[in-house]
Amino acid sequence: MSKSVVSFLSDYGLEDEFVGVVKGVIGSFSPSTPIIDITHNILAHDIRAGSLALARAVQYLPEGIVLAIVDPGVGTDRKAIAVEANEGGKIFIAPDNGLLPPALSLFGGVKKVVELNNEQYHIKAFGGTFAGRDIFAPAVGQLLVGTNLEDLGDRVETHDLKPSLLPVPKISSKYLEAQVLWIDHFGNVQLNLDAQDIDFLDNNLSLVINGQTMDAKRVKTYQDIVEHQVGLLVDSYGMACLSMNCQSAALALDLKTSSKVVLSNK
Repeated sequence: MSKSVVSFLSDYGLEDEFVGVVKGVIGSFSPSTPIIDITHNILAHDIRAGSLALARAVQYLPEGIVLAIVDPGVGTDRKAIAVEANEGGKIFIAPDNGLLPPALSLFGGVKKVVELNNEQYHIKAFGGTFAGRDIFAPAVGQLLVGTNLEDLGDRVETHDLKPSLLPVPKISSKYLEAQVLWIDHFGNVQLNLDAQDIDFLDNNLSLVINGQTMDAKRVKTYQDIVEHQVGLLVDSYGMACLSMNCQSAALALDLKTSSKVVLSNK
């Protein structure tokens, strides 16, 4: 397994020094290792949004170490973990809070897990509120310089890991009850439905959103959507998506993350 690239996702933002400090600790072990910034603009404490962003991105990342930090439970008894995936040549380092399962499922699940509880490899600090600097980054650095995964802490059974926080849609032969997973920069609304889930839907659809019923069309591209029309398409990640042409569907339909949407044929 190559460990020569680190890919880094967090909810730290870029206004404070947190991202730079974490990267600085990693660089103190291996200055030449490239670090890919997946994003640091996950909404603060939003584990579900972090897990979705990671799952969307991780299949396009090179072999190496994936550092993911969205950690509202920092300083508590939640575990800090390192996980070797079965496939794909990746080791994931993250809090054990449901952040990793969607990404791990893309690589055949879990081969090995350790808790990062060997304090020999931690940075000593006055408080326990910056695990990214004091626990996660040193673990990344140790792996980069050849420390064995097992040396970083105790083995953890796979079934003891926290499960995914992602919702499951309700699917029947007549309708689909979905939730909004993600709203992108353009206002496209990704639902927790994949292409197979929406196979039975015709070109002319009914949507129920916030108690209101409206029409929609099945389309293949954004340009197939006429002005002020709502389109349902399969996005670049293979998920069902509500969109409008050169307009934010999220704003027009008053949709937010976790909003419910019911879809059916007219």
